[in-house]
Amino acid sequence: MKNNLIPAIRLTLVCLVFFCGLYTLAVWAVAQLSPGQGKGLVITENGKNYHFNVGQSFTSDQYFWSRPSAVAYDAAASGGSNYGPTNPDHLAEVQQRINHFLEHNPSIDKSEIPSELVTASGSGLDPHISVQAALVQVKRIARARGLTENSLLQLVEKHTEKPLLGLFGTERINVLKLNLGLDKL
Repeated sequence: MKNNLIPAIRLTLVCLVFFCGLYTLAVWAVAQLSPGQGKGLVITENGKNYHFNVGQSFTSDQYFWSRPSAVAYDAAASGGSNYGPTNPDHLAEVQQRINHFLEHNPSIDKSEIPSELVTASGSGLDPHISVQAALVQVKRIARARGLTENSLLQLVEKHTEKPLLGLFGTERINVLKLNLGLDKL
């Protein structure tokens, strides 16, 4: 028994020192080298701080809408609804979102709505939408703000993030940055 107990205690102490001390220190040091020093990525506009790597709620017709969130964009409660794709509650919620979107975007056909605008993400905090999700909202925003659609299309193009190294991922748009750019027009 002594032959097994002593190595187990040693291994426990080594793991305790490594994972509670050295590993934590290493993660902290890497975070200090990153943008924001591990405190998140922040944009300051008009005296307000925004975390642009966390989804924000935009509901006014004058703004591009974000992807719906099952956790009301609360970063402390990140998570999805855990509803399956055939769950009646989930289907009713998606239909309600479709109806709401069509009500505010009457020139859009139901088949043109990207699924990301009516379904919540797994984290509930996605800060990005696809280019298509931004483009289907252009007419509504142009009408609400009295802007030309062409100026909004240029803004969307300006804020489109290309795939990493041109290979990894898809084109996407950070909704917060896009809406802050929209306010500057």
